[in-house]
Amino acid sequence: MPGGSAEATESDRFAFGDNWLSFIEVVHDERIEHAAESLAAALGRTDLTGQTFLDVGCGSGLFSLAANRMGAKVHAFDYDPASVAACIEIRQKYAPDSDWTVEQGSVIDEAYVQSLGTYDIVYAWGVLHHTGAMWRAIEAASALVAPEGSLYIAIYNDQGPISRLWWLVKRQYVHSGPVMRRMLLLGGRAYFSSRTAVGALLRAGGQSQSRDQIRQRGMSARHDLVDWIGGFPFEVAAPEAVFEFLRERGFELRFLRTCKGRLGCNEYVFAAPAVSQKPVSGTTMDPSSACPDRI
Repeated sequence: MPGGSAEATESDRFAFGDNWLSFIEVVHDERIEHAAESLAAALGRTDLTGQTFLDVGCGSGLFSLAANRMGAKVHAFDYDPASVAACIEIRQKYAPDSDWTVEQGSVIDEAYVQSLGTYDIVYAWGVLHHTGAMWRAIEAASALVAPEGSLYIAIYNDQGPISRLWWLVKRQYVHSGPVMRRMLLLGGRAYFSSRTAVGALLRAGGQSQSRDQIRQRGMSARHDLVDWIGGFPFEVAAPEAVFEFLRERGFELRFLRTCKGRLGCNEYVFAAPAVSQKPVSGTTMDPSSACPDRI
């Protein structure tokens, strides 16, 4: 990886890329359309012609492809080599001759981030809280936004003690063997299936790939379940904390979709200031540092 820094020790990290390599086997035009629609809804536009788009932690490459189809010039990167491979495979299959680059890199690698320049749209959905240094990653992503550009991020909601319990589950998963991982997945499926809001979606986890249901943003219920149970490192933030952190850096909130206090990601689109601003405090302190019991 450029710069040589790691997002987390490998023994403490879920194999996100392996899950994405499996997911791209179920990508098709309908999923791509769902992804583009969700991107357009948050950004407030369907045409990204002439815009530069940075996909931070590109995962499967589905949203790089969506931005590409909307007309953007795309640069995608991910820390996980398997994620990079998945994104390259999606590019080769759907847009082999497009203005879209893919490489390995880490958003918390300072030297790598400084080599990237700035972009009209910086997209990091459900990524920055998996680095092991979430606030540092949010700040790094915000520094990549061009003046008056857009920062589109999604961060796990802080549910207090419940979030701490999920932290334990996820850490157990990455430190377990196949049998325990299977048990955790089965337990997770049973838990979510008992919840009326998401049960119908997650019950699709037992179906074959050809019948796997399409979730919001074009995602797969089966792969989302694996990602949720195993996704470690894991950090969370209340909407107020994210808003305040970026407001101090001159960003203005333009779009917000919360998970209404429940489990999941809160989505934000911020507009960057016309001129780069430093934090009011002059520091990059984690705004939750005053609450040591938070994850």
